[in-house]
Amino acid sequence: MEKFTHGKYITITPKAKIEVPKWGGNLDSSKSTRVMYLDSSVIKNAPYVECVWFWPTNTKDQSSPEPHAHEVDEVLGFFGTDPNNLNDLGAEIELYIDGERNVMNQTFVAYIPAGVIHNPLNFLKITRPVFHFATIAQKTYGGQAKK
Repeated sequence: MEKFTHGKYITITPKAKIEVPKWGGNLDSSKSTRVMYLDSSVIKNAPYVECVWFWPTNTKDQSSPEPHAHEVDEVLGFFGTDPNNLNDLGAEIELYIDGERNVMNQTFVAYIPAGVIHNPLNFLKITRPVFHFATIAQKTYGGQAKK
């Protein structure tokens, strides 16, 4: 079998020793698995990108990050895994953007412009695995807390 190689701008393993934030919630390792995590500590000058699998659970998640904003745009995506209906999220997620509560049960991508306060973000239920993608055009994850 051919041995594959990759250059300095590709990572094939998740970042080691990622701290679970204080709010934790469904980022607990029994309820999720981080697939990839990229920031400037993994590849020099890389933006923050994270990919996470969230697993089915009966536990309602109410330990969201605090409402906050970023100085740059953010994109959040949550993707269903039913091969017969990829639009079916297999979960219910509540996400507040600019004070508006959004309850989603379909695959979605949310664009959060710079300066817009967002969160809480909670899983209300998860019945099938959900794939999550997040990216911010800055070198590490971080936001400005709501004042």
